[in-house]
Amino acid sequence: MSENINKLRWRCRRGTLELDLMLLRYLENRYLAAELLEQQTFLRMLELEDTELMRYLMGEQLPNDDSLKNLVLVIRALPV
Repeated sequence: MSENINKLRWRCRRGTLELDLMLLRYLENRYLAAELLEQQTFLRMLELEDTELMRYLMGEQLPNDDSLKNLVLVIRALPV
């Protein structure tokens, strides 16, 4: 399991510090306890382009996909 988490941690490293911090905060504080659907949604989220992901996580817009939208809201609400 730790090997998978290490791979995910690497995938969370993006081009900006803000994205890195938000994605890693989710991975380290919620991912393992999340339901399978939420984990799968997180994996889909990691496939998004950085510019799109930045708009979602910085609060400029929300995804149309409900599961992505819910996950974005969860990530935004995580304590710093």
